[in-house]
Amino acid sequence: MSDLLPPWPLLSAFMLASLVLAVTPGPGVFYILARSLSQGRRHGMASVAGVALGNFGNAVGAALGLAALFAVSSLAFTVVKIAGAAYLVYLGIQAIRTPEAAPGDALPSPQSLRRIFRDGFLVALLNPKTALFFAAFLPQFMAPQASVIGQSVALGALFVVIAALSDTAYALAAGWIAPRLGRLGGLRRAGRYLTGGAFIGLGVLAALASRRDATP
Repeated sequence: MSDLLPPWPLLSAFMLASLVLAVTPGPGVFYILARSLSQGRRHGMASVAGVALGNFGNAVGAALGLAALFAVSSLAFTVVKIAGAAYLVYLGIQAIRTPEAAPGDALPSPQSLRRIFRDGFLVALLNPKTALFFAAFLPQFMAPQASVIGQSVALGALFVVIAALSDTAYALAAGWIAPRLGRLGGLRRAGRYLTGGAFIGLGVLAALASRRDATP
């Protein structure tokens, strides 16, 4: 594993850059915040796990050349982009139509947590900009004499871990705030519409994004 990572000075620069990029809000962070605020900490942590797995899928895809395909094929990029945007809009509509649980209600069922995990995974995986980002960012820290695929996967996994830690902080903070907002009565309904509106807005932005905006 050590030969797949750069020397410590370069590795520390990679970790610092990854942290700065990870804390910058993107679709995954907004998804996690929306779930945590509207449904609590457990749902937020399930969304963190789903987003992390989706991001890792994009890192592996970039290592295997998926990013190169997106870079040269407008059709492939557009198909994946529109699918991801449509899924975000679908989540927004579902959030508006389905009221969140009231304080004191039963704990979320395993099935609901699996659904939140699945949705987070798809939100992250169906963002082709993430694969393009990995293809542009990771090579800056790779050694030419080592395996390109191995280094891409190793660095991608490290980035995903850093991002997951950052996302966990977002989820815990939002989960701490959520019960306090829930006690404010009318804000709970407004929160449902804000959550749905955020997802729909993200879907619209994702649909309008170009390949040049290659940040996760």
